[in-house]
Amino acid sequence: MTAATGAERASSARPRLGFFTRVLDDAPPAERYRLALEQIRTAERLGFDSAWVAQHHFHAGEGGLPSPFVFLAHAAARTTRLVLGTSIVTLPLEEPLRVAEDAAVLSLLAGGRFELGVGSGGTPSSFPPFGHDPKERGAIYARHLERLREALRGDELTADGGSLYPAAPEVLDTLWQATFSPEGAARIGATGSGLMLSKSQPHTVGSGVTALADTQRLVIDAYTAALPSGVAPRTFASRGLVVVDDEADAARLVRRGIERSLPSARALGIHVPDDASDEELRILFDLHVGTPARIIEELSQDHVLTSATDIVFQSHPVDPPHEVLLRSLELIAAEVAPALGWSPAGSEGRTLSSSKGPDVASSASTGSATGDDTLTIAEESHV
Repeated sequence: MTAATGAERASSARPRLGFFTRVLDDAPPAERYRLALEQIRTAERLGFDSAWVAQHHFHAGEGGLPSPFVFLAHAAARTTRLVLGTSIVTLPLEEPLRVAEDAAVLSLLAGGRFELGVGSGGTPSSFPPFGHDPKERGAIYARHLERLREALRGDELTADGGSLYPAAPEVLDTLWQATFSPEGAARIGATGSGLMLSKSQPHTVGSGVTALADTQRLVIDAYTAALPSGVAPRTFASRGLVVVDDEADAARLVRRGIERSLPSARALGIHVPDDASDEELRILFDLHVGTPARIIEELSQDHVLTSATDIVFQSHPVDPPHEVLLRSLELIAAEVAPALGWSPAGSEGRTLSSSKGPDVASSASTGSATGDDTLTIAEESHV
């Protein structure tokens, strides 16, 4: 299939529904990749519009995928409709011309179903092995972004007139950039790129369940104000979400998410009251975990989601067992996303289970599921 252009997507009143994974299943690397592929294929069967992966280096507990182009090429061969994207490629650590080449080839292999998302982020300790000072990542990002855009535009890159091959103007048309700040959003808007918003955005305004949206509204306003005339906004809003069948399961998963959130929150200097209840910490860490009715009530208050062109859900930092995640995808597609204005692009082959999902406690002890997909990868290839 040939994917729609960025402008065509932005002009549609129907938001796209996306699934995002950091590839963090409790499993060895090869099994992580197999499970991630099964999750992506399940999302396609359920009618999701897109699937996204993150790039992380050296820290297996933070993210399991250093080579997103390789993985997405494999996923493209095992899917037919789903848009596949990066959220994000850490551009300061990459040679921008190689990013352009890999993106161009992947876009062709996927039949136009690939979208490139880039950012300056990344774990600071990952920069020195690549020969970079993390304090310089903003400046490096700006240089690499300009070079990437030159290549994707088709500019001459060599003295004898050589340019990017294969050409990939569609990748530039659908390019996404991530930021936390209004200043960064204004720069993104000026280029006409789409704006990626993260669930891990530090709160600067507001309180309670709307604090994240209130903070991100300032970022969105700066972005839209800077867009060139005639360019429609594209806003990618990521939220942490696990939907379950009963609140007892939700309570156990909330505690799991809190335990996984505390170390990074303290490392970032976020004040975490010693006497805070699980419910207070759930709100502080933006953990949307619960039954469909509860989740719909919460997310309906999120004014960023109600205006986004792309609504993207990830299970991090809860990262539940595989079977629980698959059930969550079913409940999102069947109940939660339709309440947010989404409808599936096609219903062929979709079957939504009406039975109660897997028991969280028993699933947590197994952590994997069988499937018909086999991906052979050396176990010692550390992620």
